[in-house]
Amino acid sequence: MNEIIESFQEVNWPLIAPILILSLVLMIVALIDCIKHDKTNGPQWIWILVIVFVNFFGPILYFLFGRRND
Repeated sequence: MNEIIESFQEVNWPLIAPILILSLVLMIVALIDCIKHDKTNGPQWIWILVIVFVNFFGPILYFLFGRRND
C-alpha cells in the first residue's frame, strides 16, 4: 500500500492536472451536445459510449465525425 501512495506522490501533478481537467470538461461538453441533438452520424448511444470510454480522443472524434450539421 505504501508503494501506491509513494507512486502518487512522484507524479508531476502541476503538469498532469490541466490535462485531466481539460479531458473532463471536453467529455462533459461532448456528452451534453450529443444528448441535446437528436441527429448524429450513427446511433446516438454508440457516440455516448465512444465519448465516455475512449477518454481524451472520444469527444474529439464526436465533434469531428459524430455531429451532423444540417
